[in-house]
Amino acid sequence: MSAVAAPPLLAVERVSVGYDAALVLRGASLEVRRREFVALLGPSGAGKTTLLRAIVGLLPIRDGAIRLEAMRLDGLAPYRIAALGVTAIPEGRRLFDELTVRENLLLGAYLPAARRHAAETLALVERLFPTLGERARDPAAVLSGGEQQMVALGRGLMARPRLLLLDDPFLGLAKPLIRRFCAALRELTDAWGLTILAAGQHVRRLLRLAHRGYLLDEGRVMAEGPGAALLEDPRVRRTLLELPP
Repeated sequence: MSAVAAPPLLAVERVSVGYDAALVLRGASLEVRRREFVALLGPSGAGKTTLLRAIVGLLPIRDGAIRLEAMRLDGLAPYRIAALGVTAIPEGRRLFDELTVRENLLLGAYLPAARRHAAETLALVERLFPTLGERARDPAAVLSGGEQQMVALGRGLMARPRLLLLDDPFLGLAKPLIRRFCAALRELTDAWGLTILAAGQHVRRLLRLAHRGYLLDEGRVMAEGPGAALLEDPRVRRTLLELPP
C-alpha cells in the first residue's frame, strides 16, 4: 500500500474575499507544503495582498476555507493565527522609527516560545544580515530602505514562524540588495526548513527562487506549477512579462 501524502501546511480552498460589495478573490485555491517556497504572482489589483491579509485574519472570507494543516484559520482572530505560527511581513516595513535596530528585532519575539529562543534566533538573523549587528544601536529612522527591509524580515523571523508570508519583499530595493535577500530566503528554506509564501511583481526573481508558483489574475488562479515551468508559461509571459507567448 502506498503511503498517504502528508497534508499541505497551508490550504486555501475556493476562497472568495471582498471589500464592501466588490469581490476581489473569486474561488481562489492554493497549497503550500512544508519547507516550500511558493510564489504568488499577478498584476496590480489581482488580489495578492488581499489573499495574504485573509490568511492572517485581517479580512473575513465570504466563501471557502483556509486551513493550517487540519485547523481552520478563517474566523480566527489575527493574534490566534499568529500564535499558531503564521507570520506576515507586509509591504512598507512598518518599523518603529524611534526604537533601535535591536529593539525592533526583539519585538518580533513576542510569543512565549519565540522569547525562549530569542538569543538563538537573533544570532541567525545577524548572520544572515551582518549589517543589523553592526547597526544594532542605531534608530531605525536613520537606516536606508534596504536596511529597513532587513529589519522587517529579521523581526518576522524572530517570531520563529512555521509559515512566513511576504508581501512584495523586493519592492524598492537595488539589484545587489535583491540578490542578498534572495540568498537569505534560499538559506531559510533549504537550511532552516522555513515555509514561505511570497507575493510580488518581481516575477523572474520569485520564480527562480520558488519550488512552485501560482498566477493570480482578476481574483482567480489562472496557472500553477514549478517555478521554472511557470517562467515559460504563456499566460505568465503574456500577463506579467509582456513577452509573446
